[in-house]
Amino acid sequence: MSKKLGRKLRLGMVGGGPGAFIGEVHRIAARFDGKYELVAAALSSNAEKSKTFAAELGIPRAYGSFAEMAEVESKREDGIDVVAIVTPNDTHYAIAKAFLDAGIHVMCDKPMTTTLDDAIKLAEEVERSGLIFALTHTYSGYPIVRQMRSIVESGVLGKVRMINVEYVQGWLATPLESSGSNKQAEWRTDPKRSGPAGCLGDIGTHAYHLAYFVGGLEPASISADLTTFVEGRRLDDNVQAMIRYEGGAKASLWSSQIAIGNENNLNLRIYGEAGSLEWNQENPNYARYTPLNQPTQILSRGGGALNAAAARLPAGHPEGYFEAFAQLYADLAERITARLEERDPAPASLLLPTCQDGVNGLKFIEAALRSSANQSSWTSLK
Repeated sequence: MSKKLGRKLRLGMVGGGPGAFIGEVHRIAARFDGKYELVAAALSSNAEKSKTFAAELGIPRAYGSFAEMAEVESKREDGIDVVAIVTPNDTHYAIAKAFLDAGIHVMCDKPMTTTLDDAIKLAEEVERSGLIFALTHTYSGYPIVRQMRSIVESGVLGKVRMINVEYVQGWLATPLESSGSNKQAEWRTDPKRSGPAGCLGDIGTHAYHLAYFVGGLEPASISADLTTFVEGRRLDDNVQAMIRYEGGAKASLWSSQIAIGNENNLNLRIYGEAGSLEWNQENPNYARYTPLNQPTQILSRGGGALNAAAARLPAGHPEGYFEAFAQLYADLAERITARLEERDPAPASLLLPTCQDGVNGLKFIEAALRSSANQSSWTSLK
């Protein structure tokens, strides 16, 4: 008989200081289901700012650096169970390794690292440690997206032939990073902090993972064309790619941050021999299912025929981005708690993206970069 934990999981955070969008998203998402308490943080590379902001947020233990935090928390009887890494991409590897070495589980923003070599090394560290490593591919947390995955797995679409995925935004249509007023634009377009990929790494990896998560197909090769349209920008702001999968299926992927008129327009379409599915992130509670030679059906998050295990609210009460993000935190909590209670985790929690998804994301980034540099020749994704 398993033992009961009897407390909330103790969460730490690295990054997410003043002006950081994603840090606040993490803090809100972690609070949703009452499974965590945020007790420690190194919120900024500036020790004074870190401690001041932690006090403003009511976080009891503030640190001047992630290294200090990992060392001290690992020695406390009431030290953190898991750390959220919400810093720019170039710091993910060092921070994650420090906490894995300290015996602490990790929730990390994507892309996992800035190079494939580092991603592989980090995956080896996770394997060596035996700890749980989660990656924030948020869109896999939507109930309808998980239902679409289940539909594809059931075989009712028949053999998948074609996937179309688009993730397009317009916020970087001008050189916003040069304005001096947008912290997010500055680091996301800086190759020293973001890595060698701009739009490709920032949102292209989300599109790639979503197609894989729902479609369940193993990618084989890619032909990609990366463009930097805004003069003076150092990283790509538009990506167009074709993907070939094992077994013959094909995909088209378009990711852009200069598509004026688009806010966060993520679309997924899957076409099989016997039907199709379509979903849009800006209307996330519904999907379109069209069986061959039959009328289109609208699948609702609250529909009685759906497996709504991930849903928090009754039908007709919209759930959105925060809830999807919170689902990843709920999955992580279930995985960690099950380990502490010496029991098997709930099967649904195994849908949580892992370090292997991070490795796959870096394979996608580096193959796309090579393909584009070679004038869109087909490049292996293995």
